[in-house]
Amino acid sequence: MFGGTSGSSNQRERGNVASDSSWYQQTYDGAACSNYLCPGTLACVDKPTHCPCAWPGVEEKFEMDSDGIAVCLSKSGRRGFVGRKVELARKGLL
Repeated sequence: MFGGTSGSSNQRERGNVASDSSWYQQTYDGAACSNYLCPGTLACVDKPTHCPCAWPGVEEKFEMDSDGIAVCLSKSGRRGFVGRKVELARKGLL
């Protein structure tokens, strides 16, 4: 079903990593971050709102409040469109 049993072994051969933390621990063993380590990008920043978006070419980051809540949303084709939608959602109008 879904391409047979060779599908999962081919994915491993192409360089896919395991879906557990052991790969990250082995890859980044010895790396240090004394501040905040962003879970999605592994960037070391001062506080959570400083975490970059994982895909900056197609995402925009919006800080929802000063306490550290930030979201990355897909960019729109229109300039400022996503920001306007975020503001409308904050006001409960969307």
